Amino acid sequence: MSTLTERLRGWLGGMGQPASDALPVRLGMSRDTGMASSRAMGYDQALVWVTVALLAWGLVMVYSASVAMPDNPRFAKYTHTYFLYRHAMWLVIGFVAAVLAYQVPVVMWEKSARGLFIVSIILLVAVLIPHIGKVVYGARRWIALGPFSFQPSELAKFAVLLYAADYMVRKMEVKERFFRAVLPMGVAVALVGVLLLAEPDMGAFMVIAVIAMGILFLGGVNARMFFLIATILVVAFALIIASSEWRRERIFAYLDPWSEQNALAKGYQLTHSLIAIGRGEIFGVGLGGSVEKLHWLPEAHTDFLLAVIGEEFGLVGVVCVISLFFWLTRRLMHIGRQSIAMDRVFAGLVAQGVGVWMGFQAFINMGVNLGALPTKGLTLPLMSYGGSAILVNLVALAVVLRIDHENRLLMHGGRV
Repeated sequence: MSTLTERLRGWLGGMGQPASDALPVRLGMSRDTGMASSRAMGYDQALVWVTVALLAWGLVMVYSASVAMPDNPRFAKYTHTYFLYRHAMWLVIGFVAAVLAYQVPVVMWEKSARGLFIVSIILLVAVLIPHIGKVVYGARRWIALGPFSFQPSELAKFAVLLYAADYMVRKMEVKERFFRAVLPMGVAVALVGVLLLAEPDMGAFMVIAVIAMGILFLGGVNARMFFLIATILVVAFALIIASSEWRRERIFAYLDPWSEQNALAKGYQLTHSLIAIGRGEIFGVGLGGSVEKLHWLPEAHTDFLLAVIGEEFGLVGVVCVISLFFWLTRRLMHIGRQSIAMDRVFAGLVAQGVGVWMGFQAFINMGVNLGALPTKGLTLPLMSYGGSAILVNLVALAVVLRIDHENRLLMHGGRV
């Protein structure tokens, strides 16, 4: 009873104190003992294990979805484990990069935000130059680096996120004025958009636009200004779609994918994705038992990995994936709120920006696989095959882990 009373006094004692003394977040440590719990250690163990679970499940599913590809004459030069080995190799590279990124103090990321943004612009320009940019399926999105290929648009997502967070911190005092606060960043994002549309990669541009909008909103931009910018973006994307015949065809195919005209054309991927998920029913046909991955469903190991999960693990597997991403996004947003409560605005906006990024891209990919959204070339973060995406995603999560680590140090009287 006395212990309970002491705890209540400790909690109530924080009321009426300055925000720096009584934070609106849980510290993850018992105040009466002072002993660190698992959440009060040097890093967020739960976040690490959820990330590992997604990566490990993704590795298994990439192998399952690609194991039969060499039976197709188009991929006859590949072995059955080609994509498994490459995906595992990128996981190792991404892990090493994440460990290195975790060592970098958040203040250094803030100082290098503008420089990294400029580097990403240079790479987006370089990928459009013949003999530098690599063309795959008619799109020039990759830069060949020996046996590897790097996709600059993935780096651009991270660079725009850091730049937008740094920009909002620098312009905090003029965030009510459109031309001084928002227009310069809008021009920067528009420049990235033009370069991405030249590849073309509208999916990456959409993600980057949402990241920038999310940071504007979380940074406290005037509501009327925010909705004005959102309206402009919606109109811009509508015009981009209306001006492109093949993008219009994708929209029409989404509206009626089973028609004779669309089923074997623009609606082909969507219809076979729905067939795969339908075959899985509640519990799936079992790991490795997918039929749609046998040359029926294109890009089963990248954009449509969730459809293979749905076929092999059923509704239960799909719900598990959704739940893991929901928890991941929620945790990233919580770390961001914790940072902002401690007056670490840049760190908070970065963490929440990563949450917006992961959550939105996963939502779009899942919506496409389930037939709720038009087909768009976006992978499932942390799970789909794609070296550049895995590398940058792991670096971004490592930065958030560093933010959380510094929060814990500050809350326990340390220095960063």
